[in-house]
Amino acid sequence: METKEQFQTAEQEENEALYGVSQETIQALEDALEDNKVEEVARLIEPLHAADVAIVIEYLPPSLRHNLIELLRPKFDPEILADLNDIVREEVVEQLGTEDIAKAISKLESDDALSLIEYLDEDQRKEVLKSIPIGERVILEEVLTYPEDSAARLMQREIVCVPNFWSVADTLKYIAKEKHLPEKFYDLFVVDPKHMPIGGVPLSLLLRQPPATKISDIMLADIKRIPAFMDQEEVALLFRKYGLVSAPVVDEGGRIVGMITVDDVVDVIEEEAEKDIMLLGRVNESDFYEPLLSTSYSRIRWLMITLLNMVLAATVISQFQETIEKMVALAVLMPINAAMSGNAGMQVVTVTVRAIATRELGGVNMSRAIWKEVIVGLINGIVFGGLMGAIAALWFSDPALGMVLGGALILNMMVAAVGGVVMPILIDRMNMDPAISAGPILTTTTDLLGFATFLGFARIFLI
Repeated sequence: METKEQFQTAEQEENEALYGVSQETIQALEDALEDNKVEEVARLIEPLHAADVAIVIEYLPPSLRHNLIELLRPKFDPEILADLNDIVREEVVEQLGTEDIAKAISKLESDDALSLIEYLDEDQRKEVLKSIPIGERVILEEVLTYPEDSAARLMQREIVCVPNFWSVADTLKYIAKEKHLPEKFYDLFVVDPKHMPIGGVPLSLLLRQPPATKISDIMLADIKRIPAFMDQEEVALLFRKYGLVSAPVVDEGGRIVGMITVDDVVDVIEEEAEKDIMLLGRVNESDFYEPLLSTSYSRIRWLMITLLNMVLAATVISQFQETIEKMVALAVLMPINAAMSGNAGMQVVTVTVRAIATRELGGVNMSRAIWKEVIVGLINGIVFGGLMGAIAALWFSDPALGMVLGGALILNMMVAAVGGVVMPILIDRMNMDPAISAGPILTTTTDLLGFATFLGFARIFLI
């Protein structure tokens, strides 16, 4: 009979047949590269999608990665660069050189070309731009003047714009003959003589209309116009809220300058979610590919902050040294109080950071959210305070000790819950990132408060 593990393995292999690249293929490529079997490498790479080739490149050790790039150089697919990790992309760009990178960028649509140029350092960027044909270079340089995380840096300049007086037949004829259209598009944008978008026509709707139908009769006037300076997170929220597939980007004068499609927005959502998760752990995505010393250094900084937090906690504990010496049971129980309140607070921080990021938490419901966390903290404090109080009382045959632990837990879990929602809000109001700042501040606060309240209660009521 097939076990659960066997079923999961079979399911994974089946999924890899549909998408992705199997570990067996990667191993076969690695072996072929080590043995310098050029034809075998070409045979294995040929059927792979650009995204899968990027995965292979990331999996390979640096020496074999270099060999594979050299084999791919004559027919290098520029789409591979868009799917590489930042650190690996930097290696590949350096290996390919300015001329090959410029050729690759020229083959990409403007949004993909721009995303690649953004990852180059200043000197590389200047050299690559010089090697790109003047028409494409002007467009890229213009877009680069916009802020880094703005809608304009996310958009592609290739769009399909038509006047409202055209017929469906005119529009289809234009689409069939025009050479400079996007490779993929989902909507046509209807513009006035000033090139301002006044409506949109989904491609699926256009194809179902009689040829004589006027565009003005079928266009949808309720389109979402995205300002070029809008932050990419706001763009992602707009797409999610209204279920958009594409939307026009307009400049300060209201003229259409490009469009954003849902595939770009998916990348933004993944990027922002990944960034917040990494920041909560005080690491970054490139750690996996960074050299040993660089990874160690980047983590030491945050571990040093944790060490300072612990020194502060130890300082608080030292103020109650006499109290602990008189009642050793306090040393056994005091970590429970700090740990429970810290974990409870981090649960609230995680939920609050997400709510801020998705704009679900604002002025209207802020006070309601705070009061909710106060009540939740009180309920959880009563549950765990009562439970641990009873355990402590039975464990050390001291009901008073159980009551002190229970009371301290109730108070600390309430404070942690309130702090978990208030601190991210305050940090966000200060234009700082709550994902990276709220956690350390809260855990420091709950640790100090947890030790101080428990040992303070003990000194007052037990000693």
